[in-house]
Amino acid sequence: MYMSSLAILIPLKDFTEAKGRLRQAGYDGGEIARQLAAAVIAAAAPLPTFVVSENLEVLTFAKLCGAQTLHAPEHGLNASVHFAYKTLSHTFDMIAIVHGDLADPTGLGSFSPGEELTIVSDRDRRGTNVLVVPAGLPFAFHYGVDSRRLHLAEAARLDLSVTEIEGSTWSFDIDDDEDAATLFVRELHS
Repeated sequence: MYMSSLAILIPLKDFTEAKGRLRQAGYDGGEIARQLAAAVIAAAAPLPTFVVSENLEVLTFAKLCGAQTLHAPEHGLNASVHFAYKTLSHTFDMIAIVHGDLADPTGLGSFSPGEELTIVSDRDRRGTNVLVVPAGLPFAFHYGVDSRRLHLAEAARLDLSVTEIEGSTWSFDIDDDEDAATLFVRELHS
């Protein structure tokens, strides 16, 4: 049994498919995805950290970065997260689903979420970059278009109180060439 009642879950897809919009803009999307994921895994320490993926190469990468792994039996983000959530619910009280493309994941390892559902949306307040869900619920994950609104509706359906964190550095993720350019400029000035 783990001492922490919170687990970090990072869903990752095949790096050869990751960051398609960045690839179209001429970036090495797979390499950017690897670097961002490695930083998120490192920032999650000392909390128990798990990577879920259907791709065995991604799981090998995650182990080398220090994460524990869960091999998803189905393809797709929502199916993978659901599988991992159910698996981890047997051991942990809360599961924090964290996207592997956060520009600045600093502080994940000391994260203290709200008592029930916690959401850190993306900077447009449409996506869900961090979602903390109490274990063992019939929670339906809705990653994709407008996930923040859909996750809030799911919380209402289950009568969960919601803590929303705004203005967090975790609201900034790297999806397209504008995001990558902003990150590059930020790194030059730090």
